[in-house]
Amino acid sequence: MASSPMSTIPDTGNRVAVIGCGRVGSTLAQRIVEKNLADVVLLDIVNGLPQALALDLLEARGIERHDCQIIGTCDYAETAGSAIVVITAGSPRKPGMNRDDLLQINAKIVVEAAKNAIAHSPDALLIIVTNPLDILTYLAWQATNLPPRRVMGMAGVLDSARFQTFIAMELGVCVRDVSALVLGGHGDLMVPLPRYSTVNGIPITELMDTVTIERLVERTRHGGAEIVELMQTGGAYFAPASSTCLMVEAILKKQSRQVPASAYLQGEYDLNDIFIGVPCRLGCRGIERVIELNLTDAEHEALKSSAESVRQGIKKASEMLKN
Repeated sequence: MASSPMSTIPDTGNRVAVIGCGRVGSTLAQRIVEKNLADVVLLDIVNGLPQALALDLLEARGIERHDCQIIGTCDYAETAGSAIVVITAGSPRKPGMNRDDLLQINAKIVVEAAKNAIAHSPDALLIIVTNPLDILTYLAWQATNLPPRRVMGMAGVLDSARFQTFIAMELGVCVRDVSALVLGGHGDLMVPLPRYSTVNGIPITELMDTVTIERLVERTRHGGAEIVELMQTGGAYFAPASSTCLMVEAILKKQSRQVPASAYLQGEYDLNDIFIGVPCRLGCRGIERVIELNLTDAEHEALKSSAESVRQGIKKASEMLKN
């Protein structure tokens, strides 16, 4: 069985290919079509899984009131012409594992997925969601030879959303009034920025003491691990899917959103030849601009430490891929 019964999506309109039909990929597909953003091609190596999910989503269209087409397939040829390729394929974290423990498992999966998908959609933008995210975003960029602005990793949106949530919970305020910002790699060395995190424009440094803020910062750094430990059988997927959908929507709707994302740096923040989480202007062409903030010496050092960890991971992964 190569594809779902609805195996032909018209060439008109937008198309998003989601590579990997686990919980993140399938939830992302649901988010995209229920927002009526684009047609979706779900691809997975497990025959029957993407076809079943696509059919299930199709059968909900009349209730959810959208007109998007969805197909499930194991054949990359059916992803051809996608405007965006999102890679969620790979092994999720298990209790006791950190994101870097997944490197050996997921590096080859993401590199092959990126090369196969871009071969059929050479004009697509590429979003990496699989962990360890910043390292795999770099490897996918190398493997596809795409311009750096067309390759990005989803992490900053998710990490910032977690920080935003914890701030709102701590203060007992509406989460919509909270704006939070997290930089750095998507790991334990990420850099939440309390100075740039506000409640209706008021920095949280004016609303909470240092001990409370540091507790929320640490919870943000380990937000994914907290869910893994509670769930035992996998990791987060609702918030990662929503975060990725925000990026997809910004691209397809040409919104030029200012979001934190894993982007390629060429001197910004005194960092070169690395993908890491920074504030970006995201639009229909991909990363339109990297925004440099005035960081304190401590914040800058924390970002450099996070970047060095990512760089070491890239070196390790590159050596593994050679073997």
